[in-house]
Amino acid sequence: MKKGVMFYKIFIPILVLGIGLVASFEIYIYYHTMNSVADRVADSKESYIRQIKNNLEQKIQTIEYAFSTYSTTQSFNEVVENPITEKDFVTYRNINTQLNYIASMGMEGTTYTLISLKQKWQLSDGSLSHLTQADLDRLYETYINNQAQGLFWLKMDTGIRFVNTLPAFSTKKQAIALSDISLETLDRMIKTGEHPAVLIVNKQGELMYETDPGAGLLTADQLHTISSTAAAQQDAGMLTLERPKQAPLKVLFAKSAYNNWTYITPLDQKEVNDALKMTRFGLITMGLLLVLLIAAAAYAISLYFTKPILRIKRSLPEGSQFTSNNEIDWIINSIDSIITEKKSLETLVQSELPQLETQLILNLFRSRITREELEHKLPRFGYNMLGNRVYVTMLVQLDNLGKRGASDKDVLLLAVNKVAEEVIPAERRLLPIILNDDTQATIVAFAENNEQEIRRQVLEYARTMIRTVKEYLQCSISIGISKSYDNLLQSKEACEMSKQALHHRLNLGKESIIFYEDITKVVSGPVLLHYPVQLETQLFDAIRLGDEEQVSRALYPLLAELMKHNKNAVHLEVTLVRLVNNLIQLEQVLGIDVLMTQDNHALYQRVLSIRNPEEVERLLVEQVIFPMVRSMKEKTNQQFRSLSEKIAAIVRAEYDHELSLEMIGDRLHYNPNYLSSIFKKEFGTTFSDYLMNYRLDMAKKWLIDTDMTIKEIAERLQYQNPQNFIRSFRKKEHVTPGAYRKMKQAN
Repeated sequence: MKKGVMFYKIFIPILVLGIGLVASFEIYIYYHTMNSVADRVADSKESYIRQIKNNLEQKIQTIEYAFSTYSTTQSFNEVVENPITEKDFVTYRNINTQLNYIASMGMEGTTYTLISLKQKWQLSDGSLSHLTQADLDRLYETYINNQAQGLFWLKMDTGIRFVNTLPAFSTKKQAIALSDISLETLDRMIKTGEHPAVLIVNKQGELMYETDPGAGLLTADQLHTISSTAAAQQDAGMLTLERPKQAPLKVLFAKSAYNNWTYITPLDQKEVNDALKMTRFGLITMGLLLVLLIAAAAYAISLYFTKPILRIKRSLPEGSQFTSNNEIDWIINSIDSIITEKKSLETLVQSELPQLETQLILNLFRSRITREELEHKLPRFGYNMLGNRVYVTMLVQLDNLGKRGASDKDVLLLAVNKVAEEVIPAERRLLPIILNDDTQATIVAFAENNEQEIRRQVLEYARTMIRTVKEYLQCSISIGISKSYDNLLQSKEACEMSKQALHHRLNLGKESIIFYEDITKVVSGPVLLHYPVQLETQLFDAIRLGDEEQVSRALYPLLAELMKHNKNAVHLEVTLVRLVNNLIQLEQVLGIDVLMTQDNHALYQRVLSIRNPEEVERLLVEQVIFPMVRSMKEKTNQQFRSLSEKIAAIVRAEYDHELSLEMIGDRLHYNPNYLSSIFKKEFGTTFSDYLMNYRLDMAKKWLIDTDMTIKEIAERLQYQNPQNFIRSFRKKEHVTPGAYRKMKQAN
């Protein structure tokens, strides 16, 4: 049988809580057991390496004791102080017997060697050999001279060498005893059946032995770390080593008090995991059993507590619609359904009323409603305006956005719509609406049919709206007002009247209140367009010169003339388009890039879409004409600089030839007067002064560096009379050329 929501609301929490408790309990037991097993394995490992340490130390100490004892006997002194040959059989046998005795006490597989430093012989594994002086020197260098102690160990390729210099308690060494413990011997002592890894390092952290050579279990740095840690402790311990891109490694170590060796073995996590296999199996089995018991208990409890709800459900009539699995919610919703449905319907109707009312007004402006529909719908929205009423349509458009951006235009229109609602009393109007992206519309209703009173009242509303918008929204609006009409079905024609009225604010400026009746009084018929060509010529000449001041003097009278003599908005638009078109043609002729785009449709559209003369003027001045002036000025300045540099280069190259601005003008194909003006503008001096100063500078150079006479210098610099040269030189330098030469030569 299908269970309800209440059953699962009881069953699932009990089951989840039970599973959580079981899981928490088993996790606790598992980690507690894991720590105990890890400690037990660690203790076993620690005992193992202690045993290895003790066994190895015992063998090594036995060898040391045997050699130390032998070095104190009279027999040792006689042997090391006498030469031995193959004929000295008795002496050879005694030494060999002593070495065999030491071998019997030491470790099997160890090679023992006795070397006499005084008599230069060596007995090793029953073989006698004599040493050369080079061999002797090498032995001293290796085992005596560079060693701080007489007893030490060396790692060899074949195992560990135990070096004992004899006599043990004398600084004057007479013999060397070597005990070479092979790797096989060490393996037999250290390796067990399970082959745990064991490493032995000396006091300096150098690896002396490892059970698995080449395994790379620990790096040299890690061995030094373990050795340093062991040196700071008394006996044994455990250390955790961090490894890059691997889990940390725990190692157990035991330090030898005899030779400061450190015995190391890793704590293998696999051993711990193997020991926990049965524990995990038992915990999982127990957990599953407990979960099954908890699930059965939860099922029984849930059935017990949901039986009353099931009885209520079965007692419901068959025709009842059960739409929810939650039995309690279904009962509550069944009781409240009628009240809730009623409230929701009322709320829906109230929320839709503003949208329906707005759509009604839009349909009036679009002539999409019949008289019957209008008579039926107006009373629904609380209007009683179908009697002897007179109506006027007011359209509002923004002159500018103040300090806001274009994205705020919709918000401003909504705010203007709100102002219309507050300024015009509700009983005197229909609902104000946003007609389109640019326009707000309001239908004002009047009970009397007095045109003067209607005009006065509408004018008052309009002025109040303009003042309120300017004060609170910091922007300006213009308002177009239609003729009065007595039938709301004529609202579309009234809307067109108001649009025509607003069209004429291009002539009147911002914050205009325009009645359609006033603009119909303008004389209609053929009108000759007025275009001030002379003022345009003055403006274009100023643009060509790049003179902003002269542009300002010509531009503003031109715009004023256009707006003054073209009262009709359409005529004014035509003249503005002509002006923009002429500006584009001028730009093409001048070769500057300010307005040039793939097409200039956007510029024409912007000019025609602005109904505020101040905004039109600002657009033309800031974004069209002044950018052209600045571009032309920059281009002209570049031409001036280029021509001036050419003139200066000619002077520097031909200063000692006859030279005049007329000659340069003929060469560069420019009028001399034009060249004179731009040269003075760029260099701040006249051409003749620049030429004279450059020649006098060259004269000073020649007076110092050459033996030319003053007459020769004057002739070369194109002075017809040397006296003229002397006067020019003295005027500039305040000294004659001859005195200047003497003064410079004296220095």
